[in-house]
Amino acid sequence: MAIKASCGTVAKEHMRTVIHFDMDAFFASVEQLDDPELRGRPVLVGARSRRGVVTAASYEARPTGVRSAMSMVEALRRCPEAIVVPPRRSRYLEVSAVVFEVFRRYTPLVEGLSIDEAFLDVSGSRSLFGDGPTIARAIKDEVKGELGLTGSAGVASNKFVAKIASDFDKPDGLTIVPDGTEAAFLAPMPLERMWRVGPKARVTLRDAGLRTIGDLARLDLATIEQLLGSWGPVARELARGHDERPVVVGLPPKSLGTESTFERDLRTREALLKPILSQSMQVADRLVDKGLWAQVITLKIKYGDHRIRTRQTRLPRPIADTDTIFAATSELLGRFDNLQSGVRLTGVSVSSFSRDRDDELFPDADRARRERLASTTQALRERYGKAGLTRASLLSSPTENSHNQSIGRRNPESR
Repeated sequence: MAIKASCGTVAKEHMRTVIHFDMDAFFASVEQLDDPELRGRPVLVGARSRRGVVTAASYEARPTGVRSAMSMVEALRRCPEAIVVPPRRSRYLEVSAVVFEVFRRYTPLVEGLSIDEAFLDVSGSRSLFGDGPTIARAIKDEVKGELGLTGSAGVASNKFVAKIASDFDKPDGLTIVPDGTEAAFLAPMPLERMWRVGPKARVTLRDAGLRTIGDLARLDLATIEQLLGSWGPVARELARGHDERPVVVGLPPKSLGTESTFERDLRTREALLKPILSQSMQVADRLVDKGLWAQVITLKIKYGDHRIRTRQTRLPRPIADTDTIFAATSELLGRFDNLQSGVRLTGVSVSSFSRDRDDELFPDADRARRERLASTTQALRERYGKAGLTRASLLSSPTENSHNQSIGRRNPESR
């Protein structure tokens, strides 16, 4: 385990202490944990198919340039000795639950960003467990001792700096940024490390002669607003190491969804309805699992020429069952044209969440039946796997060899 700290003194007792904890190559590491023959070998999680995508890459595969979201064909060209294993979402969730249980032993203020990453505000825990670095070491030791997995932690006075610090020395790293040294820690880092600076913004900033976060921090207000618009002043404050955002507990995700890339383009409505039904079922399972109801349904299509189109509808009340989601997406499919030219990907997602069922004055018996069915089938699939219970119309689904990828705020394996 590597430990790094910038110069200065440790944060004073009254200062806020935030830890950003990030599991190392989580999906691939779980596969290596469960199968000893994979340990020390390059592992790619994803579908081994012509259109498969790498969901996660072990650290043994990364020196070849393989990364998540790369096509599997390209990944295997770079690393032909890699072992490809299919993703197992239920297993990753099971391990994630243990990791988050460890987090909550030290503070109730845990903000999960994905199943393998979280912010922890440990300001109120110092009298019980010690300072931030001590707590971060304890969490790392407990996760490794109980699961045999490593994670990297960043300790700082705010979320932005802690997040960048956690990525500073992966894998199995611990980077401490004492209070008062945030700007100096960030200054030499490349712009690519800056939050919300995408490819287009990077080009704009580099054309203006900027190369590092420190360059961004030194800009005057007028210049940064000209370059980045209304987000410019926020970006400058972050670049200077200032971030007042609190660690927020219990926020529902912005969206939940799944998508499938097909081995061959599908060209008819009938062929597309099968993967869309499968995706509707997966999304309903996730809503039930999280105790959420959604009101906005989105259908995404990627054509054979890589054009992406989406259609969206808002339902009159929140829902959490397969039938309603599928009925909405079936209607949305009719709003797409030129399906016969070929579709390589479909995706179903839901948003606008609530934790309340929004009961009607006059209860809808059919709705209640659908929700009971969704809850029952989700529980059975969690217990027996996907093969335990499915719809008859999906038994010969054209998505059998497709790559499925959950979508949301970001891919948890993008580090």
